[in-house]
Amino acid sequence: MKINAFADVSLRAIMVLAAAPEGTLLTTQAVANAVGTPYNHVSKAMVRLRELGLIDVERGRLGGSRLNAAGRKATVGQLLRHLDSRQDPAECQSPNGDCPLLTECGLRHAMKRAREAFYKELDTVVIASLPHARQMNPVFATIGLRPQFGTDPSPASQPAVTTA
Repeated sequence: MKINAFADVSLRAIMVLAAAPEGTLLTTQAVANAVGTPYNHVSKAMVRLRELGLIDVERGRLGGSRLNAAGRKATVGQLLRHLDSRQDPAECQSPNGDCPLLTECGLRHAMKRAREAFYKELDTVVIASLPHARQMNPVFATIGLRPQFGTDPSPASQPAVTTA
């Protein structure tokens, strides 16, 4: 299965926030730089993550975003379900006309079951458990957070970084 570009940017953004030290606020520009995606795309993703109740946002000169308790528990499957804008995975209906086989076709239902199986498999993956120090330290260095290299680079370990 393929996820849409918006879901991809949103997952990257929430992973960066998950890896940030507890309580650290990251600006949308810092997240955009970290994930290598234009600011406008990341900004829309951050708005949606806030609407979903996964991040907290503080406004102002010293403001930014951080992952909240709900965001730390969120799974990849849960997030993708909310971000998938495609109602019809097989594209049986389109602005150019509907498929003539629409009424009796089994493909549409099979594709919906496959998509749900995909999400169900990802329901076991907690987003906050994905980033690890070896992966995130170079990313944080590019956005001005100084890495503290931990001894355990496994994904299960908390990323060891401090604010500069």
